Amino acid sequence: MSNEISPQGRRDFLKKGTLAAVAFSAGASVSQGQEPAPEATGPGVPKKPLPPTVEHKHSHVEAEYDGFSRYQPSRGHDPDSDYYLGKLVPGFRKPADGPAPITTPDLEKLPFKMVDGVKEFHVSAEEVSREFLPGYHMNVYGYNGSLPGPLIEINQGDRIRILVTNNLSEATNFHMHGFEMPVQYDGAAEMTQNPIKPGKTFKYEFDVHEEGTFFYHSHVAMQEAMGMVGPIVVHPSKPFDPPVDRDFMLVFQNFFILPNQTVSDSWSMDWNWHTINGRSGPYTTPCVVKHGERVRVRLINFSPMQHHPIHMHGHTFWVTAHEGARAPKTAWIPRNTELVAVAQASEFEFIANNPGDWQFHCHMIHHMMNHMTRQNGPRIRENVSVDRYMENLDVRPTVTVSKTGHGTAPPGYPQKMQGMEMSMEFMKKVWQPREMKGMREAAPMSMKGLMTSMRVLPDDLFHRVMETDEKIEKGAIFTEIVNRFGNPADYKKTPPGMMEKMMMHEGHS
Repeated sequence: MSNEISPQGRRDFLKKGTLAAVAFSAGASVSQGQEPAPEATGPGVPKKPLPPTVEHKHSHVEAEYDGFSRYQPSRGHDPDSDYYLGKLVPGFRKPADGPAPITTPDLEKLPFKMVDGVKEFHVSAEEVSREFLPGYHMNVYGYNGSLPGPLIEINQGDRIRILVTNNLSEATNFHMHGFEMPVQYDGAAEMTQNPIKPGKTFKYEFDVHEEGTFFYHSHVAMQEAMGMVGPIVVHPSKPFDPPVDRDFMLVFQNFFILPNQTVSDSWSMDWNWHTINGRSGPYTTPCVVKHGERVRVRLINFSPMQHHPIHMHGHTFWVTAHEGARAPKTAWIPRNTELVAVAQASEFEFIANNPGDWQFHCHMIHHMMNHMTRQNGPRIRENVSVDRYMENLDVRPTVTVSKTGHGTAPPGYPQKMQGMEMSMEFMKKVWQPREMKGMREAAPMSMKGLMTSMRVLPDDLFHRVMETDEKIEKGAIFTEIVNRFGNPADYKKTPPGMMEKMMMHEGHS
């Protein structure tokens, strides 16, 4: 009788021997007081319970994916998972519904008409008066009465015709940043075409094969510094996966405007006014989303020469694209702060799983302030009117320049935003957008310059804020979110009259 073991028998023998060794090793470890290895994570792992105030109403998507919760801050089980930090967690929107509408806070969309199968847009380069803050109208350059210019929204595969009319008092041109079109339409100053003279119109017509976030602008450097830019979105012919529920477009810009001027100094190497879609915080309209949605933010930096580290509070986002194209999913990067350089665009996507009002801003400290400028003359004296010095110009009043002149008072910073009127009329305009309804009364105090907010609201609160005309008291929505998802015992409402006291302290009306 042969003693040879068949190949199948050898495999069975080795398998049994290996299992026995593993069992012995595990038993030895436990007997020596060591903890057994944790169970593998995966589909069998119990899911986190939903917050008690949350109901998941969408049967076509999950409330949790591999340890990442759609409704509460979480990471997930495995950094290599497709769902870690919500990377590929879908929104509520179904792919068959097509792309989500683009939301452009404080900006309009440019209408078009179909002419012989071509989408035809009319663009006017012109002088614009833009209200950066309530009552602060600045004279800039823009398009179609707006700074930035209105959004051009098209689809991959469209043939477009853009008729650009120059209503400035000087020559200009028109460059569609990032498009691969016939060279005569590049708009790169005299390199590819003659300037568009005042009162003249030039036609740009070509087929669009790109998709993503782009922008149009003058290619005259000083006109760029005066604000001549507008956003473009090209929706892909094949919708991106996973689909998003909200899609926001934000354009960041800088200007240098002296206190006694309304025109930007385009020669300046520094910048003291900072705008998002043509407005400066706290006049920037918040982005409002529903709890659990997948959100995309497209951010264009058209500052003359300053980069922006963009930070979002309360969430971690994935950087999914730049101005060149959408990145392969393997190249996506999780961030909560992304540096967006001059003339670049970035796209962020995240799951809005943390309810609240979250700051979304540039982290450069001078970009988190308004109207930064050196103070001269009587402006550096606290609570002193200029008028009394105008009566006798031969008298030079004394000045205390010591930062410790007030004893133990902290020095703070000398600018103190003097000259920035924050009247009751000012605040009324700040609170006018429905997107502000129910925020803390002191919220505008925290937003200046390149600062806005991302509001994540449960369905019922979103409905009250965005879909009804209900009169909502300041702080009511925020307080309700704290009651549902936070610790009410540790929350203090804005003290009554705090805003009025602040305005009086700063010498405002």
